[in-house]
Amino acid sequence: MSKAGRIHAAQCSRGRKQEQRRFRSAQRAAGLRRPSHTTRPNRTSTYQSVEQEQEARSEAVVEYARLIRAQLPTLLEKLSQIPDPRNPIMIQHTLNTLMVYGILMFVLQTGSRRKANERLTAPAMKSVLMDLFPDLASMPHHDTLCRLLARIEPEGIEAAQLELVNRLIRDKKFCDYLIDHHYLIAIDGTQKLVRQQLPDQPWLERQVGAEGKKRTQYYVYVLEANLVLSNGLSIPLMSEFLDYHKGDGQREKQDCEQRAFFRLTQRLKAAFSHLPIMLLLDGLFASGPVMNRCRDYRWHFMIVLQDGSLPYLWQEYHGLNRYRTQEHRLSQQWGDRRQQFEWQNDIEYRYGKNETRQVRVHLVHCQESWQEVGPDGAVVECTSSWAWISDLPFSKQTVSSLCNLGGRHRWAIEEGILVEKKQGYHYEHCYAQQWNAMRGYHYLMRIAHLLNVLACLLNTLITFVKEKGAQGFIQWLRSTLSGRWVQPAEIRARLCAPFQLRLLFPQAALADGGP
Repeated sequence: MSKAGRIHAAQCSRGRKQEQRRFRSAQRAAGLRRPSHTTRPNRTSTYQSVEQEQEARSEAVVEYARLIRAQLPTLLEKLSQIPDPRNPIMIQHTLNTLMVYGILMFVLQTGSRRKANERLTAPAMKSVLMDLFPDLASMPHHDTLCRLLARIEPEGIEAAQLELVNRLIRDKKFCDYLIDHHYLIAIDGTQKLVRQQLPDQPWLERQVGAEGKKRTQYYVYVLEANLVLSNGLSIPLMSEFLDYHKGDGQREKQDCEQRAFFRLTQRLKAAFSHLPIMLLLDGLFASGPVMNRCRDYRWHFMIVLQDGSLPYLWQEYHGLNRYRTQEHRLSQQWGDRRQQFEWQNDIEYRYGKNETRQVRVHLVHCQESWQEVGPDGAVVECTSSWAWISDLPFSKQTVSSLCNLGGRHRWAIEEGILVEKKQGYHYEHCYAQQWNAMRGYHYLMRIAHLLNVLACLLNTLITFVKEKGAQGFIQWLRSTLSGRWVQPAEIRARLCAPFQLRLLFPQAALADGGP
């Protein structure tokens, strides 16, 4: 770019920033609050001396270790029930030791088996970790864990995660962030691995490439379920792997998300039989059988309805437009957005062979508009449109909370999957191609993500997390453990103190007036 071009670009950028500042000032004067986005501070280190930094690092490490140690009894009680297929005479590392090692590998976001071997067995980190976690009685080679995961039933690892979430629910850690006293569970699918050669029989297959040059590609796909709170926080809950052998053999069809959904919900019902649940689903699950499954389990649901999905419902909705009154409409300001809700209750949807089955649903449509400063510095009008179907009737009192704090928070599971893929957990990394071992690593990763979510909300750690960011905080902890920042005597003394899990959640969107 020429010098004149660079000058022009800089002038345009300064003009846009000035216009943004004036626009935000005008919004604040009008009482409109934009959504807040927490960012890390851009400043030099706040520590004035080596001693002050050492004290902060020791504080963070000890508090983090106390958090994990408080959850380990619940996890290890379940993990110890997994049958150990190894020869007892040849066992050098107990099953609990290997499980704790596997969890810490993902908690500290080592990234791969090779890096876990290098980092966790380094003398400095090894010494501190074994002082912090007595259940880590020895430090194994990572191949030992891989061989164990290949031979055990990995579902036992996920059972430990479910037990931990169940205990948090029983302790009422999330009760202030429910919708109509219901727990929100979002379900979404994502691809995990892709290979050109078939690594193991349960992998799915597909044809890719241009016509005449098609080739077979093998991949792993997972249907994830996350517990979502009304403030948008996402907590890992359950995973269902699509398995080639669980498809429809009579019609020669491999496994799909719809079939996996019914297996996943059956397991959810077994694990949380009495929990009041509301499912948050995308448009792929807008179907009669899915809605009927929710009705059978006495679950509520909020399903995204796309323009081309279920045309009969859209026809009924538009056909009844002239009968809708002001009791079926709501206009409100939500943050800096103007929302227009319009809904139609009690629409009968028929499905199945000869449309012999039916389910009664309620449809809501939301039209949003807001203003933003465009690239050229001019204020532009932006719009978006949302639609959901639910088994709960909409009213002026319930439509905002159901849609803004319920339905639209389905994106939280996509954010959670993105964190696992791009922010240290290496969701798409192939820790093992063998089917059992691969799933075992996946479940260990989900447990580690759950522990790190709790750590980021812990009252004694939240200041460090705000300063460094979630991923930066884990990296900072890892560097602390690998250096000589903490003293064993101090660790042992502080770990004996009683621990209470106190979580500080961010405020719900409706409470702070922003989306």
